[in-house]
Amino acid sequence: MDEIISGQALFLFSCFILSCFLIFTTTISRRRSSRWAATLPPGPPRLPIIGNIHLVGKNPHRSFADLSNTYGPVMSLRLGCLNSVVISSRDAAREVLRTHDQILSGRYFNEAIRSINHHEFSVAWLHPSSPHWRLLRKLSVTQLFSPQRIEATKGLRMKKVQELINYMSESSDREEVVDISLASFVTALNIISNLLFSVDLGNYDSKNSSVFQDMVTGVMDSIGKPDLANFYPFLRFLDLQGNGKKLKGCSDRLFKLFRGFYDARITENSSRTDDGDVSSSDFLDALIDLNQGDEAELNIIQIEHLLLDLFAAGTDTNSSTVEWAMAELLRNPEKLTKVQDEINQVIGQNCVVQETDISRLPYLQAVVKETFRLHPAAPLLLPRKSKTDVEILGYLVPKDTQVLVNVWAIGRDPSEWENPTEFEPERFLGKDIDVKGRDYELTPFGAGRRICPGLPLAVKIVPLMLASLLHSFDWKLPDGVVCEDLDMDMDETFGITLHKTNPLHAVPVKKRSRH
Repeated sequence: MDEIISGQALFLFSCFILSCFLIFTTTISRRRSSRWAATLPPGPPRLPIIGNIHLVGKNPHRSFADLSNTYGPVMSLRLGCLNSVVISSRDAAREVLRTHDQILSGRYFNEAIRSINHHEFSVAWLHPSSPHWRLLRKLSVTQLFSPQRIEATKGLRMKKVQELINYMSESSDREEVVDISLASFVTALNIISNLLFSVDLGNYDSKNSSVFQDMVTGVMDSIGKPDLANFYPFLRFLDLQGNGKKLKGCSDRLFKLFRGFYDARITENSSRTDDGDVSSSDFLDALIDLNQGDEAELNIIQIEHLLLDLFAAGTDTNSSTVEWAMAELLRNPEKLTKVQDEINQVIGQNCVVQETDISRLPYLQAVVKETFRLHPAAPLLLPRKSKTDVEILGYLVPKDTQVLVNVWAIGRDPSEWENPTEFEPERFLGKDIDVKGRDYELTPFGAGRRICPGLPLAVKIVPLMLASLLHSFDWKLPDGVVCEDLDMDMDETFGITLHKTNPLHAVPVKKRSRH
């Protein structure tokens, strides 16, 4: 009997100890959860299952900006199964892009990117710790974007911009309406295709150029558009919105084009009887050198994906920025007159704009910066991913969270900019603010180790194209279109890059000689 009583006492004592332990651990867990919740960024209430997906909309950069007005510059969203944090202020962007750049330099891969395995080869999506990323980055910088290469290819850019002016002149003689979007795309396309392959892929009078534009914008749109598969991984195989199929279709056509150039160059090189002119070698030659021999550093698949990055980003972003600048100037005639007067005064009515002239045109530079502020090419940059828990402006961003920097919202932040929605280039005059990743209120190219490697080329192409168009012609809207109509027609189509939904059309009018 004593043994039974002793056993029951031991059992009851054990239950008591276990109960105390459970109560203690539950209390600690609740306290920890409470502290965790208190340090997470604020955000809108979440619905069951979908979280905040219903708040994204067709233009996430605008939706996120509106939400940030309520929930602050570091905002937490739950998009289905995906935890996201949206950054919407200069100070928060500085912490992401500089202070915690290393922790936040990873990428979140959406399902469209995965559909073509682009994340395994792309300089834009690989992690900076990857040896392959370092190789691609070094190759891009040294062969395309170094000061020496930028200077060496200045004549090419001048030639292609002059071809744009010649096309506009012919259109002016015929009093034709010009598609500014397509014309600027053809110019950017031919600059990039000559840097890569030493050929013109665009023709101002050919429908093939619009096909290239459709392929490139198709790539950008399918990568950037919201997709249910990104929010619910179990829906991946369905591709309900067709983004994966669209990206695969566009990229396969571009890969076929790149492979054709590659194979043709191999055949051409093998038929040479001498070493050829090394000074005339292009980027494709550099890629072939890295693909040859027993210790090849790049295979053909890696080369195709690198060319996709360079081709798409170099054509799409430059041309769309020129189009946005022209649209803003046409709807603000006094700004248009002001920048044209500056160009005429500095360069002269009958001279050709040179790249070296841009540094003497402060108002033109201000127009370009103002365009980048209002219409950044990549409104949310590319999505980052936190490698570990990290603190941003006192808020905890948990490991594996998607982090989006809304540079579109930062460019329109009323605490940073006076009259933030107005096109006022004057705000940059006399101020040392640039787009090179040092001023976090204006970072259309990003900053830190993830800054766009093509920035040095972009800041040459865009001002030169814009200055040349403004110097050579006056501009008027098509018959029946007035500035008020254009003011209402600034709708955007969201993707990785931001396009004008309805392409800008205008009529170039030759300026009369003042001699």
